[in-house]
Amino acid sequence: MPPLLPTAPYRGTRDFLPEEMSVRTQVFSRLYETIETFGFQRYDGPVLEPVEIYEAKSGQELVERQLYVLTDKADRRLALRPEMTPSVARMIAANAGRLSFPVRWYSHPNCHRYEKPQKGRVREHWQINVDVFGSESVEAEVEIFELIHALFRTLGADPSLYEIRVNDRGLAFSALERFVGLAPEQVKPVFQVLDRWEKLPREVCLEQLAGHGLDAAAAAKVEAFTKLDFPAFVDAAAPEVRGESRVARILNEGLLDGPLRFDPLIVRGLDYYTSTVFEVFDVSPENRRSIFGGGRYDNLTALFSKQRIPGIGFGLGDVTLMDFLETHELKPAPDVSPDAVVLCAEPSLRGSMKEVAARLREAGVKTVTPLDGGGLGKELKKAAKLGARVAVLVGAEEHGRGAVIVRDLARSEQREVAATDVASEVGSTLAR
Repeated sequence: MPPLLPTAPYRGTRDFLPEEMSVRTQVFSRLYETIETFGFQRYDGPVLEPVEIYEAKSGQELVERQLYVLTDKADRRLALRPEMTPSVARMIAANAGRLSFPVRWYSHPNCHRYEKPQKGRVREHWQINVDVFGSESVEAEVEIFELIHALFRTLGADPSLYEIRVNDRGLAFSALERFVGLAPEQVKPVFQVLDRWEKLPREVCLEQLAGHGLDAAAAAKVEAFTKLDFPAFVDAAAPEVRGESRVARILNEGLLDGPLRFDPLIVRGLDYYTSTVFEVFDVSPENRRSIFGGGRYDNLTALFSKQRIPGIGFGLGDVTLMDFLETHELKPAPDVSPDAVVLCAEPSLRGSMKEVAARLREAGVKTVTPLDGGGLGKELKKAAKLGARVAVLVGAEEHGRGAVIVRDLARSEQREVAATDVASEVGSTLAR
């Protein structure tokens, strides 16, 4: 006899049993509803994409260390999607001729990265992606930030539990050139160090800067750069860059009715971001980390089309979101129990039992009937174990009168009602 296969999922992936799926469904349903109130439309795309769309713009670390790459039978190099933004940019470019810009799209794909599994990081995750394409306006940034606040509200979180940290990569690029004295080709590797500045010891960050050719004086200026307040940060950039910054307008003109904090360390690790970048942080000492982030990418569709289509958006992953909700005790309780169980006293009444169950289901009542034969006492114990609130009993005498018994299992009370009234009676019982 061959050995049994392991029952554990592949490392870094997860099984979701009904209780956890119930929690996830409740959370994501609320998020979908809120996103759609802002006029966003849902889309989806393939899990396999050509490797080239990530090599071109996503960044060296993702491509070299995190991509799941395969070669198909025609020797085409494909990747399991690690993120959705390049895919949606491809889709927008492919359909630009029939779209009315700006467009608001969202999706909830599963994404794959070869990560070292740890708290907040797995190898397969689900991520809500929200994007606006075709608008240069600062109002696109404002709307994205307003939506983020609305998403937290719908989950029961007020702004004291999180913060949105924002920066402008254009400002940061110019400020590093002028304040630190970097050459343009040095800025990108310094961005990579800044992206990890709070995650690594100071000595390691300085060593990495030295590895990118910065001497001690330049490294000291980079460290001073990380402590600049917003006015000094803006002053360090070139005047023409300051005038183009949407982040500067939002912060200086108070365009957003909600908290927003400038942070020079927010540069984001993906290469396609062009100006506005942001990350949302949990402020709890127990979970002080980035929950999700995003930014503006005005050149990404250029991989696929000569038409310039600016975009801005964010990706909200399920792992860090659930950690946030658990930290703040905001996760909903699982809801996996049936509302009602319909039982019959003898096999000849199974047809009537199913008719009653059908009436309840048509009324939206989650209803189960027994699959295996068993006495009423045994089935009632099963119903209680399942967590059902109501049992509907179809007995021979009651059936002869066109009636059924509705039993409230929580209160140990029961009533005989007409079979035609069973849905309203069960609904009233569940509402008590």
